[in-house]
This record gives sequence, structure tokens and C-alpha cells, in this order.
Amino acid sequence: MRFATKSAIAIGCVSLLPLSSVNANDPVVVSSKIDTEGSVLGELIIQTLERNDIPTEDRLQLGGTSVVRSALQAGEIDLYPEYTGNGAFFFDMGGSDVWNDPEKAYETVRELDAEQGLVWLSPASANNTWAMSVRKDVAEANGLETLDDLAAYLDEGGEFKFAASAEFVESEQALPAFQQAYGFELSEDQLLVLSGGNTAATMRAAAEQTSGVNAAMTYGTDGGLNALGLVVLEDSRGVQPIYQPAPVVRESVLEAYPDIAPLLENVFSTLDLETLQKLNADVAVNGMSPGNVAGDYLDSLDND
Repeated sequence: MRFATKSAIAIGCVSLLPLSSVNANDPVVVSSKIDTEGSVLGELIIQTLERNDIPTEDRLQLGGTSVVRSALQAGEIDLYPEYTGNGAFFFDMGGSDVWNDPEKAYETVRELDAEQGLVWLSPASANNTWAMSVRKDVAEANGLETLDDLAAYLDEGGEFKFAASAEFVESEQALPAFQQAYGFELSEDQLLVLSGGNTAATMRAAAEQTSGVNAAMTYGTDGGLNALGLVVLEDSRGVQPIYQPAPVVRESVLEAYPDIAPLLENVFSTLDLETLQKLNADVAVNGMSPGNVAGDYLDSLDND
């Protein structure tokens, strides 16, 4: 989760520094956002550091983006996983196209946060952005892999009904942006608009074919995608901002524990889209604890 909703919440670039100094024996206070993915990424960070003799303090699932971000700026926490695309909101740059390019998005937010004493470490390749997903049986029967494929399918009169939140349907950055870029337009009969912004509800509607729904608004790394038989259609024209997760750490903490950077890079470099979907699903669908999911995954990396 990036924000509690997809609304552009401008947190601003208020500097709350100077930050407290760190001694070599102080625990690293690790936090995360309140959602499933935040807890999984947070556990991966904590357990990686602990396995390498870096002491930690667990402050996982602290709150939404604004809460965790403010705590990091204030020096109340030391490290948490954030998403590159949120730089658009942190620095009031929502109109810039840098957020649609993974390398530019990362470099931009990294450089801007460096001025505040915050260091962005290497990101995962997984992209937790807004997406349009379809039932796997529909995708396979009609060769749907990208949104260009969907546009051609719709142009040929293909059967399609899409479950989404009102925000996704109405926000200029969401469905209207997809429609403009790919040259299709969904009619009212092709939409099932659900209250709230919970992708669990939209995915369930597609999985259960509620009111004929066979596609849904999702996030790229939603844990329920595979379990519910849904596939993300590739945004091949880069319409949506890139939201790659990356650890963000206070500079003074990294100076005290320089091994944090390579240790976490070794883990985050393995987190592609399918891997993060699976880890999220183990928690959200299979009922495993985030700690056990993270531990098992790190064990698998050690055994490779």
C-alpha cells in the first residue's frame, strides 16, 4: 500500500532534522506501513539485519504513509520500506513524468531525500502500482497480456466487465489515463463501481464473476491475484507511476551500520513481481504470519 487511498496527499518536504546521532550498539528502529506488504517487507528487513548481528527494534505496521514518513523525518524511527512513486507527493511533483520511468523515479526521490539526510537503498524490481487485471481464463482464451491487447479485444467487441472503486473510475490518473493512452472507453454497462478503494473487493468480484465481472482494479503486487486466478495486464505504455519498494534509512544510522546497504540489496534485488505477490499471498490468503513468511524466504535465499 502506498497511501490509505490513491488520493494525492501532499506531505511536503518539511525537514524535521537535525536527527539524533547513532552509536554502533544502538538498535536500528525498523518500521513499516500498516498493510500486509509493509509487514512482509518490514520483517524481511528486521530478520536480515538480526541474522547479520545488527540489533533492531520492531516498530512495524506503525500507520499510513504520512505517519511513517513523518516518524522517519523526526528521527523516531530509523528505517522503513517506501515506494519510489510517492516522491511525487512528498515533493509536490505530481505533474512530472519522471515517476513513469523506474530509474528516473528512483534517482529523483533519492537525490531529493538526500538533502534531508535520508538515504534510499536499492529498490526491488516489483512495481506495486495501480493495474487492470483480468480472469486468467479470459486472458488465456483471448491472448491478453498487455493493455494494448485489451484495447484490441474491446475493439473487436470482446466481453468485458470491470470492477473498480469510484476513485479509480473518476481519477484522471487512473481509468481515464488508461483509456486515453490505449484508445478504449468502457461504457457504464462495462463497469461495476464498488464503494471504497479495497482491491480485495474488486478481485473477489472478478473471481466470483459477480454481475458478470471478469476483470478488476488491482495493485501490481496484490497477494490475492494468483489465488483468485487473476493476471495483471502489462502497462506497456507506462501510463502509471512506478511504485518500486525500497528501504529508506537515516544517513546517521547507515554511517553507524554501513553493512545495512549491501545486506538489504541482496534481499530486495530478489523481489520481482511474482515473488512479492507470492509472499503477500502467503499472509493474506494462506494465513501465515509475516514473520514466518519472511523467515522461510530468507532461508530459501541462504540455500540457493
